[in-house]
Amino acid sequence: MDAEESRVREPDDRSRLARDVEAFVPGCEQEERDRRQILEWLGRSDCPDVSTRRNEVAHLTGSAWVVSPDRSMVLMAYHRIYDTWAWLGGHADGDFDLARVTLREVGEESGLTRARLVGRAPISLEVLCVNGHVKRGAYVSSHLHLNVTYLVEADPDEPVRPKPDENKAVRWFERDDVLDHVSEPWMVRWVYPKLLERM
Repeated sequence: MDAEESRVREPDDRSRLARDVEAFVPGCEQEERDRRQILEWLGRSDCPDVSTRRNEVAHLTGSAWVVSPDRSMVLMAYHRIYDTWAWLGGHADGDFDLARVTLREVGEESGLTRARLVGRAPISLEVLCVNGHVKRGAYVSSHLHLNVTYLVEADPDEPVRPKPDENKAVRWFERDDVLDHVSEPWMVRWVYPKLLERM
């Protein structure tokens, strides 16, 4: 896609994302409050682009809750920055179509080639705090990820592999074992339990 086509398409994708977030029905107070924040950032014209990391305060990310077709297993990656097993996903990097971003990130982070979205509607919303860290030799200040989560289905028999610059390992967990392998208290309290319920 050339730059002109991207400029024409971006407002449509931004509007579509705002509509999807607006239509999302929060399942808890965390989602209601975070939904408002995400909508506020999407509606702002007085700040750096919220879809890129040039906005060093807050920017969009998409996450995937990758499940087996029978919903008995969840695919997770051992994330280098967070030093824990975690979902897959990544930065929008200028693309407001977070469903597309999420599916791309699943492929990049796990090697899966046949993963598929179970729908384009988000299954969860979060504003995530990211502590300052070093990435590619440069310090990244603490910031917020305005995160939209999608349900993705994949075959546990398809080979997986890590993405060495981002994760140390990728593996399937039995649904009931997921929380035992996560060391981030906030994710264990607020995020992964609701995703397990929504599988």
